[in-house]
Amino acid sequence: MPTSPNTVPATPRVISPTPSLSDPSETHDGYFAPTTRSAARRQRQSENTGKATGSERTSRSSTTPSRPARRSNPKIPASPPHTPNGNASNGYLSPLSIQDTLRDLSRSPSPLGLIPLHSRYRSFIHRHEIPRKLLHVSIGFLTLQLYRSGVQTLQITPVLFSALVPIAATDLIRHRSEKVNKLYIRCMGALMRETEVSGYNGVIWYLLGAYVVLRFFPKDVGVMGVLLLSWCDTAASTFGRLYGRYTPRLRKGKSLAGTMAAWAVGVATAAAFWGWFVPYVGTFPNDPEDAFMFTGRLNLLPNSVRGLLGWDASDSAVITGPLALGVMSVVSGVVAAGSEFIDMWSWDDNLTIPVLSGIGLWGFLKVFG
Repeated sequence: MPTSPNTVPATPRVISPTPSLSDPSETHDGYFAPTTRSAARRQRQSENTGKATGSERTSRSSTTPSRPARRSNPKIPASPPHTPNGNASNGYLSPLSIQDTLRDLSRSPSPLGLIPLHSRYRSFIHRHEIPRKLLHVSIGFLTLQLYRSGVQTLQITPVLFSALVPIAATDLIRHRSEKVNKLYIRCMGALMRETEVSGYNGVIWYLLGAYVVLRFFPKDVGVMGVLLLSWCDTAASTFGRLYGRYTPRLRKGKSLAGTMAAWAVGVATAAAFWGWFVPYVGTFPNDPEDAFMFTGRLNLLPNSVRGLLGWDASDSAVITGPLALGVMSVVSGVVAAGSEFIDMWSWDDNLTIPVLSGIGLWGFLKVFG
């Protein structure tokens, strides 16, 4: 096609023979400027040197140990930080949470570390409480021995009160003197729970509960109250700790396994006491009037109910012999399990079990006896 004489010719494109100084590797339309071998060698050496220097700095920074923060006084050990729930980050209980727990008189799980013997014998003393349970169980056998010797319940209560006063006074003194408390813990630590370090000793509640049930209830009911405290409470604690994790939890600190153990031991205790021990020992000349509420017979209907219905008293409305003993044993087991299960304002079980057991047995025999 012919060109017009007035057409301006296109500007020729000029390509620089060398790359720009700002970016030696920059290319223009795929053009690479010629580079001498010496310049290329120097460029490769500089790149390798830069990479080696960067990696060396990185390795030095990663291997250099960090210096711990200096304390204001190096002689004072740093205390572990505490979390809001009262537990230190090292896994131990903080002192504040321990003090709050120890002020509770209920049988909450014991912390570890307040009594030296508990730390030394974790399984024997702290976890299973073998010395404490042996003392607990022995009270029941001591009660039966006193019963067999003819000692009346009203003769035991002054002794219990005489022991209660100095033990309670010692507890008050040791809570006001750290030295006395340390000496007390050193002597009685094997029989204590660690919640009793800043709380009241369980022996106080044990003596008080035994005093109430022996002082204000008939002879057989009072003795049964002490036996249920001594044996059913121990059985509930033992089987609850061993098998409670496999059974439903009834409330805090109480499982179905422990409650059923208390019921079974209560049934066996009542059957052995009223079915064998009382007939074997017999009565004593100095027994008080109406010393025995259970005499081997039970009314199917209370006398007041039969009077309202207009029914005459007859032998058909009364059960005797093994059947009456069986019913009384089952009821005693229910009373034992119920008194061990009920929580009355977080009072100690050593007080509530004998008192509630005495009330339950007395009420049942008052109606059906």
